[in-house]
Amino acid sequence: MQTSRRQFFGLAAGAAALIGAQTAPARAEKVKTKARIVILGAGAAGTALANRLDERLDGAEVTLIDGRKEHLYQPGFTLIASGLKPAGYSVTRTTDWLPASATLIPEYAAEIDPVGKKVTTAGGATVDYDYLIVALGIKLDWDAIEGFSLDLVGKDGIGAVYAGADYAAKTWAAMDRFTDEGGEGLFYRPATEMKCAGAPLKYTFITDDCARKKDTRGKVNITYAAHSKSFFGVPIVNEKVRMLFEDRGFETTFDHVLKAIDPGRKLATFSTPEGEKELPYDFTNVIPPQVAPDVIRNSDLPWQDGNWASQGWVEVDKGNLRHVRYPEIFALGDIAGVPKGKTAASVKWQVPVVEDHLIAAIEGKEGTAVYNGYTSCPLITRIGRAMLIEFDYNNNLTPSFPGIVAPLEELWISWLMKEVALKATYNAMLRGKA
Repeated sequence: MQTSRRQFFGLAAGAAALIGAQTAPARAEKVKTKARIVILGAGAAGTALANRLDERLDGAEVTLIDGRKEHLYQPGFTLIASGLKPAGYSVTRTTDWLPASATLIPEYAAEIDPVGKKVTTAGGATVDYDYLIVALGIKLDWDAIEGFSLDLVGKDGIGAVYAGADYAAKTWAAMDRFTDEGGEGLFYRPATEMKCAGAPLKYTFITDDCARKKDTRGKVNITYAAHSKSFFGVPIVNEKVRMLFEDRGFETTFDHVLKAIDPGRKLATFSTPEGEKELPYDFTNVIPPQVAPDVIRNSDLPWQDGNWASQGWVEVDKGNLRHVRYPEIFALGDIAGVPKGKTAASVKWQVPVVEDHLIAAIEGKEGTAVYNGYTSCPLITRIGRAMLIEFDYNNNLTPSFPGIVAPLEELWISWLMKEVALKATYNAMLRGKA
C-alpha cells in the first residue's frame, strides 16, 4: 500500500490523538491521600508514572530515587549509530521531565527492605514507603565479556550501540570505516533477556544497507550468530527475518553465545553446544548479557526459581505487574519479570495498568486493568524501510493500524514512525499524556 508523506503525518497526528484519548489520565476529581510512594528509577517508566500520579493524586508524597543526571531516549541510539542523528539527540536532563510535586533524591538505591518497607540510598539516607514502584531498568553486564571494555568502542572495528549515546556515535564511526574498507562483520545477541531484542537484527540490516549504498557490499561479509535456534522469539517474525537474512546474503549460525573478545587478533569466542568456537571480525557490535541491577538481585524481590531468578527480574504478576509476595510493590519496564515487554512501547501500556492498581489500592479497592504483554519493535531492515512488529504474550501480532500498516512488510511509513513519530509519542508518555 502506497502512503504519501502528507497521509503519513495525518495518520501520525490522528494516532497520537487516539492514543492520548485512550490512555491519558482521566480528568476526574483527584484522590486525596497521604500515601508515601517511592519510585526507584527516573527513566521512561518511573517518570511517566510520576507524571500520571501528579494528575490523579492530591496530597501524596511521591519520591523518585535515581542518581542519573541525564535522561536517555534509548530508541534513538540506533539512529545515532546509523549516522542519522547526533549523540545529543537522545540526551536531556532527568529533571526536565519530572512533575514539580515530586521529590527527586539524586542518588542510587543501595538496599531495599520489603518487610520494613524502606529503601536505603547509596548516601545512607533511609526512605520509608507505603507503596514502592521498581523501575530501575537493566544492567548491561559488560564485565561478563572477557577482554572487553568500553574504552575499546570506536576502535579497531568494535561498536556497542547499547552502551549510550556517545558510544552509539563511536559505533557509527567504526561501522562507517568498516563499510568503506570491507571485511568480516559479526553480529549476535546475548542469551539473557534483553531490552529491545530486535536491536541486534536492526543493526545487522543497517550495516548491510550502508555497504550497499556505498557499493562496497561485495567487499563485506556479514555473519549473524544467533544465541539459540532462532533469530526472534515470535515464530512468524523469526521466519520473516530468516527469509530476509537469506535474501541479503548473510551467513548464519545458531546456539552461539558470546564469551570473549580478543581485540588484538580480532576474534570473538562463543560458547556453543560443541564447545568454544572463535569467529573473526573486522567490525562487531558488542551486546553484553543483561540482568537486573545489583540492588534488586541482592534483595528479596526477584523470582525465586528459573532463569528470571538467575537474572534477577522482579517477581510480579504478568497481568497487573504487582509483586507476588509483597502486594504494596509494583515493577515497571525492563526490570519486570514478565515474558515480554522490554521496550519503551511496552512501558506506555504498562504504566496505566500500574496506575490503575496503585490508585485502587490507595482507595481500598481492586484494580481492573490488565497488561497483555504488548511489545513493539520497529524493525529497521534498511535506511528508509522498517517493519512495525507488535505482539503480545501469546506471540499474536497486534497491529495498531490494521489495513494501513502491514506488520511484516518493509514499509516507508513504518520507517517514518520510527524516525519521526516515535520520539514525539515517547515524550508525551514521559509527560503522562500518552
